Amino acid sequence: MSRFSGKIAVVVGGQDGIGGAIARRFAAEGATVYATSRRAQPGEQSYEGGTLRKRQVDASDVTALAAFFEGVRSEAGRVDVLVVNAGLSEFATLDAVDQDHFDRAFGLNVRALLFAAQAATAVMPDGGSVVLIGSIAGAIGTKGYGVYGATKAAVRSFARTWANELAPRRIRVNVVAPGPIDTAMMAAASAEVREALNNLIPLGRMGQADEVASAALFLASDEANFITGAELPIDGGMAQV
Repeated sequence: MSRFSGKIAVVVGGQDGIGGAIARRFAAEGATVYATSRRAQPGEQSYEGGTLRKRQVDASDVTALAAFFEGVRSEAGRVDVLVVNAGLSEFATLDAVDQDHFDRAFGLNVRALLFAAQAATAVMPDGGSVVLIGSIAGAIGTKGYGVYGATKAAVRSFARTWANELAPRRIRVNVVAPGPIDTAMMAAASAEVREALNNLIPLGRMGQADEVASAALFLASDEANFITGAELPIDGGMAQV
């Protein structure tokens, strides 16, 4: 039997890259998956035992996010698994940070994540799971990405607090923290940048979106029943050794 047969999963930011890989993997494991994106064309795709339902939602719009979760509650009755992947990363050194840069990053990476978790856990049965997509940037000081790193440090902090708050309901909250992942965004980088990144990674290569999806599936599954409040780095050792 598939690990998520009969489960209702929501992936906020589930169109492309890491989020898209996670949404497809949950559906392939038998879940009914609601995947959101600002660019998504609403539709449905069937998998063996599971379904992927795409919804166009701007996660930074808290009103739209609340309406989306109300729609999931009306259709499916509950949310068993929540994955929050929506986020953005923009370059700006301290002297160049302005209010718009700060508000965009914290608005999507932190504010939207908080209200997605609030809406999902309100309709989540006991024993559910929340997986937040963080980043090793929350623990290292990458030049030009101070605001982005601060948002991911906030994600890590939320996971610790929510793991405590939701423990009486046996709802587990964990973080997957990717390092450099070879998505479309990374593919646009120059060969020199890619080589420099690979040289920083002990395993000598960037990760794949499916490798992050595997970690998210593990943390959401019954195989991780005794894991909560944890952060699982998927970085080839870049920030670990």
